[in-house]
Amino acid sequence: MPDTSDHTVPVLAIDGPSGSGKGTISRRVASHLGWHYLDSGALYRAVGVAAGWADLDLDDAGALVRCAFDTEIRFREAADGELRVLLNGHDATDELRTETAGAAASAIAAIPEVRAALRDRQRAFRQPPGLVADGRDMGTVIFPDARWKVFLTASAEERAERRYKQLKDKGVSVTLDGLLREILARDARDASRPVAPLRPAEDAVRIDTTGMPIDAVVARVLELTSQ
Repeated sequence: MPDTSDHTVPVLAIDGPSGSGKGTISRRVASHLGWHYLDSGALYRAVGVAAGWADLDLDDAGALVRCAFDTEIRFREAADGELRVLLNGHDATDELRTETAGAAASAIAAIPEVRAALRDRQRAFRQPPGLVADGRDMGTVIFPDARWKVFLTASAEERAERRYKQLKDKGVSVTLDGLLREILARDARDASRPVAPLRPAEDAVRIDTTGMPIDAVVARVLELTSQ
């Protein structure tokens, strides 16, 4: 399908590996600017969860493509400001946050046909007055003409620690060593996949968030958008 999004609408693309803080940073920046927000990873996680519900084989590309096209995915902001994800009418937000959903998302994201099926869904978020899009290929594939591109990173150890605290706060039983192994494995998968590998766009501003307070990262990104 052709790209029918409005290219006059400004886009801030924020990419980076798992645990780099791109979700938190992107939501805060979007809120500050009053722009729309796209969590592209949630789309892949949603397809992964839907595939699990349908007991699909993650190696069956055809079935996953059909799942990507047929699954209704909607975002809704809750009263507390939290972004909720509705999957075929059911609130699947908590399931999308599990490590199982993350692993499934990483696996299906390597399938070119699935990426193509979700490409136009992502571009449809480009609406006035602007869009902050976070993911792994926002600045390289989905919005290569984005006005601003940021690539966030952090040490694998810090990213695992962040994820560990996040999951423990939600009552999920995990180990730090296990999370570190999963993050390293996912980094390797995402960076080596043949289609849209995880890498910064050539014109992206790289920000290492290791040891940086969230407010400082948000301020740095907002500074870029003012230029």
